Amino acid sequence: MEIAQIKSFNDKMDSFIDQLLPELEEIYKDIHRNPELSMQEFRTAKIAADYLTKYQFEVSTGIGITGVVGLMKNGDGPTVMLRADMDALPVAEATGLPYASTKVARDEEGTEVGVSHVCGHDLHVAWLMGAARLFSEHKDQWKGTLMIVFQPGEEVSRGAQSMIDDGMMDRFPKPDIILGQHVMVGEAGTVMYRSGAILSAGNSLKVKIFGRGAHGSQPQTSIDPVIMAAAATMRLQTIVSREIAPIENAVLTIGALQAGTKENIIPDDATIKLNIRTFDDGVRDHILSAVKRICCAECSASNAPRDPEFTDIDSYPVTENDAAATAKLAEAFNVRFGDKSFETKPASASEDFSIFGRNWKVPYVFWFVGGTDPKIYLEAKKNNKINTIPSNHSPKFAPVIHPTLKTGLAAMMTAAVAWLK
Repeated sequence: MEIAQIKSFNDKMDSFIDQLLPELEEIYKDIHRNPELSMQEFRTAKIAADYLTKYQFEVSTGIGITGVVGLMKNGDGPTVMLRADMDALPVAEATGLPYASTKVARDEEGTEVGVSHVCGHDLHVAWLMGAARLFSEHKDQWKGTLMIVFQPGEEVSRGAQSMIDDGMMDRFPKPDIILGQHVMVGEAGTVMYRSGAILSAGNSLKVKIFGRGAHGSQPQTSIDPVIMAAAATMRLQTIVSREIAPIENAVLTIGALQAGTKENIIPDDATIKLNIRTFDDGVRDHILSAVKRICCAECSASNAPRDPEFTDIDSYPVTENDAAATAKLAEAFNVRFGDKSFETKPASASEDFSIFGRNWKVPYVFWFVGGTDPKIYLEAKKNNKINTIPSNHSPKFAPVIHPTLKTGLAAMMTAAVAWLK
């Protein structure tokens, strides 16, 4: 679509978006109050599917357990896929909002946990529902095929792949472009894009270290796994600082070190859980290899009875936006948002969104929508305290509803119509 046509479309849609916002706000608050853990999003999926059915989409449900796909064919033209993730986090919310979640649920290990949408996927669902309705009600404004995808399990890096494994590529038309967005810390009302790598690869591992237990008063009879785990933890921090070039971006975090149950018992084993973020496959492979080398060497140095056991927890690929498609998106965003649309730096968060594009072998673009109260954000920026703003996954992460709700909806529609005829 030409830029003049995009501007005309935006002008026509603006009043309709404003009229829809009260309904979307209620949908958002309802989903926020009723979060569901990864691969358990049955209620959210039904809300999305029923909404798509109401607005004349061809709806398929239960894809990859809870995934929902809605198709709307409206004449000849490109196929545009819009995606939103639905799952919440095992985090007890501490925002103090009147619509805060108080839900608890059992995770896959049977542990009772607080559940909340402190990553923002509730907003993503509301945005996509709003876009679906407006495109359905204004079919005279576009031509092509719209594919609406509500995806499960992003937080555990299984949702996109589970939909692919469930025959998604055989059951639905191949998109010409795949589009997605995420609310992030940033001035509400802004949209932020980037060509190339915009989100890092993420790899999480569990390392189980084996020793020989004993009474705390007789350490000479033990092979202490706590010492091995502690030594490995310290040495693992040297991988990025001493083995990765300073011009490369990488993060290695030990998120958990678990061992023993009592102060006077040396346990039989210890567990380290770690997370790695990288933007280059070669750097990622080097770090993964170094993790195994160091852990094995520490165990060997302590005469451990066996090598450590390595288990993959999850794995996310780099989200790498197509250059030509990003340029097209940026042009459309600049028309719609003016100086509130700008290029951003890569973020070290990770997403499984790119799995759709990688499997279909089609271009994709992912971008950010600011969700922080503008006064709070600009004051923090002025005082160099942006890092003090509660970010995604913080128990206190709380995007402001307005103007974030409108901005995200407008961004999704502007992006889609840049391809739809």
